[in-house]
Amino acid sequence: MDTDTLEFYETNAEAYAAESLTHDVLDIRGRFIARLPKGARILDLGCGSGRDSFAFSRLGFETVPVDGSENMCREAERYTGLPVRHVRFSELDYQEEFDGVWACASLLHVPSAELPHVLNMVRQALRIGGIFFCCFKEGTFEGERDGRYYTDMTSVRLKEMLENCGFSVIDQWENTAFETGTRWVNAVSRRL
Repeated sequence: MDTDTLEFYETNAEAYAAESLTHDVLDIRGRFIARLPKGARILDLGCGSGRDSFAFSRLGFETVPVDGSENMCREAERYTGLPVRHVRFSELDYQEEFDGVWACASLLHVPSAELPHVLNMVRQALRIGGIFFCCFKEGTFEGERDGRYYTDMTSVRLKEMLENCGFSVIDQWENTAFETGTRWVNAVSRRL
């Protein structure tokens, strides 16, 4: 993630957290957790406000939230009551510790040239057979937009990238989410 994007979240953490708490992702979370064992250990990668970490924790999952922005970590800790680890995607150091990795609207800030490395770090964090969810804005744009760096994805490109990094895509769909009219590409995959 580039420094301008991190600075955006450092500067706007409180407002961004408050706004993201209004987004309803219950259906998307359901498609992910339906594939996890009871009490699974979940890494919430780029947890932002902590909205999803809070939900996973309330459902009985052992949840480990992480974020690259120190101020977002503070917002997530305040909301969830959970300890939140400050770590950048490219610095993940987990080894087969999680049954699931949830990356909701977070990896879209990673430049496409760096995504294979980050996806390999995600793969290493998952136990064999572990479940990985990620989503990207739909399209082919890559660059700065609204003060942040974005890598948009098509369904075909996302599937190819996941498969090239050792995942098997088991559910993929597009939707319009967050009442903004933005199209999203979503994928649930399994670590091979």
